[in-house]
Amino acid sequence: MSGPTPSARKGDVRRVMRLFTHDRRRLTFVAALIVVSSLISLASPFLLRDLLDVALPERNTALAALLALGMIVVAVATTVLNVIQTRQSTVVGQSVMHRLRSSVYRHLQRLSLGFYTRTRTGEVQSRIANDIGAMQATVTSTATSIVSSGTTVIATFVAMLALDWRLALVSLVLVPVFVLITRKVGAMRREITTQRQERMADMSAMVAESLSVSGVLLTKTMGRSDELAARFDRTSRELADLEVRSSNAGRWRQSSIGIIIAVLPAAIYLAAAFTLSGGTGPVSIGTLVAFTTLQGGLFRPMMGLLSTGADVQSSMAMFRRVFEYLDMPVEVAEPEQPHRPQGVTGELRFSGVGFRYPGADRDTLTDIDLVVPPGQAVAVVGATGSGKTTLGYLGARLYEPDTGTITLDGVPLDRWARPELTAAVGIVSQETYLLHASIAENLRFARPEATDAELVRAAQEAQIHDLIASLPESYDTIVGERGYRFSGGEKQRLALARILLRDPQVLILDEATSALDNRTEAAVTEALRRASAGRTTLTIAHRLSTVQDADEIVVMDRGRIVERGRHQELLDRGGAYAELVHGTTSTPVGAPVGATVVGTADTD
Repeated sequence: MSGPTPSARKGDVRRVMRLFTHDRRRLTFVAALIVVSSLISLASPFLLRDLLDVALPERNTALAALLALGMIVVAVATTVLNVIQTRQSTVVGQSVMHRLRSSVYRHLQRLSLGFYTRTRTGEVQSRIANDIGAMQATVTSTATSIVSSGTTVIATFVAMLALDWRLALVSLVLVPVFVLITRKVGAMRREITTQRQERMADMSAMVAESLSVSGVLLTKTMGRSDELAARFDRTSRELADLEVRSSNAGRWRQSSIGIIIAVLPAAIYLAAAFTLSGGTGPVSIGTLVAFTTLQGGLFRPMMGLLSTGADVQSSMAMFRRVFEYLDMPVEVAEPEQPHRPQGVTGELRFSGVGFRYPGADRDTLTDIDLVVPPGQAVAVVGATGSGKTTLGYLGARLYEPDTGTITLDGVPLDRWARPELTAAVGIVSQETYLLHASIAENLRFARPEATDAELVRAAQEAQIHDLIASLPESYDTIVGERGYRFSGGEKQRLALARILLRDPQVLILDEATSALDNRTEAAVTEALRRASAGRTTLTIAHRLSTVQDADEIVVMDRGRIVERGRHQELLDRGGAYAELVHGTTSTPVGAPVGATVVGTADTD
C-alpha cells in the first residue's frame, strides 16, 4: 500500500493543528506550566554538582542541607506542576475530541439519503466510535508531549553545554540515527493502522448487519449461522494479527535505540578520561555526575518526542478516514438566506423535474410537471420502478433534482430553511422505522413538547389507540429494536400517528397503508381522509383501492407522467390506469374501498 504524498501529510497535520485553535488560551497556560516545570527541574543537576564538588569535600553541613532541601523543593514543585498540567491537557484533548465527534455527526446528518444507501451502517459507526476513539490518546497527550519534550530537550541541552561543551557534543553524535529510526517506525505503523481500522470497520458492519433483529431472522431462516460465525472469526483473526504487527512494528529498531542510550554513560566516562589524560582541563566528579544525570533527562524527552512523532504518523491514518467524511459534499445544503414563512398554504409544484441516482444507467424521473393544489389530494400510481417513491423523496427534499425546480407556496425548496420545511412537509415512507424506546417517546420524536392528550388524539386518528391502551404499560410500552414487538400494520399506524402529531400542512404518504389488512386499511384510509382535510396530500400508492377518491390521479411509467385525471375518467379512457386496475385488483373495476386487493409495495 502506497502512503500519501508529503503534501497530503503536511495538509493533514495543519488540519489537525487547527482542531486545537479553539483552546488556544488553555494551551498557552499548559505550555507555560510545562516551561516553568522544565526549567525548575534543571536545577537539580546543578544542585547535585555543588553538593558533590563543594559541600561534601569541604564538609559544609549547612550548605549540604540547603542544597538537599533545594532538591526536595524542586521535586515537589515539578510534581505539583505536572499534575496541574496533566489535568489541563486532558481537558483540552477531550474538548477537541468532543468537537470532532460532534462535527462528524452533524455533517453526517446533513448528507443526503443517497450517502446512506451506498454506505454500510457499521462503517459509519466504526469511523465515529473506533477511529475517533483510537485518536483520543494522541489528541489528549500529543500537544502537551510535544511542548513538554521539546522544552525539556532544549533546556537540557543548554544546561549540558553550560556544564561541559565537549561532553555535550559527544552526547549528540547519535541523535540523527534516533530520528531516522523513529521515522521509519512511524511509517510502518501508519500503514498497519490503516489496515487495522479497515478490519475494525468490517467487523462493525458485520455485527450491525448480522446481529440486528432483521439480520438474526435472515440468518436463522437461511441457515447461515455457521458461515457468518466463520467469517467473523476470520475477520477477528486478521484484526488480532494486525494488532500484534502494530505493537511489534519497529520493536527491534526501538530496542537498538535503548541499547545505545544505555551505553552512552560509558562513552561519557570514557570521554571524561580522555580529557584528563589530554590535559584539556579535568572534569570534576560533580560535573560528571550532573552531566550524566542531565544526559538521562535529555534522552528520555527526546525519545518521547520521537515516539510522539511516530504516534502522530500512525494516527494520521485515522484522522484521514475521519476527514474523508467531513470532506463529503452536502448535496442538500442549507440556503445562505433561508426562507422562513409565517404561514404555509401548501401548494407543491414540480416543474420540469429530472433526476438520476448516482451510478444509474438511466434517469429515474424525466420532465415531471405536477401541481398539488393547497388542500387537495393527488395520488401517484404506477408499476414498480416507475419513479413514484423518488418523486415523494424529492417533494420532501431528501434529494435535490438534477433538472427543474420544486416549489412550496411558490418558493423553491432549496431556499426553505430546513426546520420550516420539515414542519411544513411530513412524509410517511413504506420503510417504517421505530426507535428502541417507549411508544410515547417514539411519537414525541415528531414533537417533543406534545401533551399526553395530543398523543392519544394522534393515535386515535391513526386507529392505533385502542391497541396501545390494551397493553399492560400502555404508552410506556417499549417497542423493541425497529419496532419488532409490533406487526407491520401496527408499525405503520404508529408511524402515521407520529406524523399526524407533527401536524404538517403537506402530507406525503409513500405506501403508508401497504402493510395493513383490508379492514384496518379502510379504517385508516378514512382516518387519513379526515386528518387530511385542509391539508395538501401527495399519496404514492401501489394498492389502487386507496386512491380512488383522490382529486387527481397521476399515472407514471419509466419516470414519466403518462396519464392524469380522476378515477372514473381514467377508467373510461381505457389507458395505462385502466390496465393497472385490471392487472392488480381481483374485484370488478370501481370496487369499493376495502375490497380484496393484490399488490406489493413499490420500492423505486
